[in-house]
Amino acid sequence: MGDSVAVWRTKHQSGTVLEPSAPCRTAVPWERDDVAMADHLEASVTLPSDPASVSAARAYVVGTLAEWGLPADTEVSDTIRLIVSELATNAVQHTFGQSPTFTVDVALDRDERLRIGVTDSHPRFPRRLPAAVQQDNGRGLVIIRWLTAECGGRLRIRPTREGGKTISIELPWVIPAQPVPTAVRQEP
Repeated sequence: MGDSVAVWRTKHQSGTVLEPSAPCRTAVPWERDDVAMADHLEASVTLPSDPASVSAARAYVVGTLAEWGLPADTEVSDTIRLIVSELATNAVQHTFGQSPTFTVDVALDRDERLRIGVTDSHPRFPRRLPAAVQQDNGRGLVIIRWLTAECGGRLRIRPTREGGKTISIELPWVIPAQPVPTAVRQEP
């Protein structure tokens, strides 16, 4: 097969059509369960730094991954949903109004590695707070790190050129195998 470009759009809850920042490139697409996969898929959405955007970020990521072949009702999808929820919550709560928006990027490379990053424009990196029984916050990054490691992935925090930061996870891309129906044995 020759080179081709896969272009796709995702409709956000607000009705706005969201497109990836650059077209998805596919060097050699292949078939898997009647779905053509590409060497690289990516999606991105920018949301206001508002508590309501946390659920929009979760829905966007889970919906995008479902389009890419990960069913929304799997344990892996639930773990990713929790990670995105923590990342988006951190972007909203800990930027102290200095980041009016945050961006969620999702990328799948060679059907092997999934990357999800949340970028905000606040320059302060997250830091671990001492755990206290009465404390309601300060554990998000610990939760993200633990869930990511449990899935065989890694967590990265890097500054952006614009002075903000991106907190991202990278996970192995594993699609749960569909259960194979067992043949009914008939006794002779």
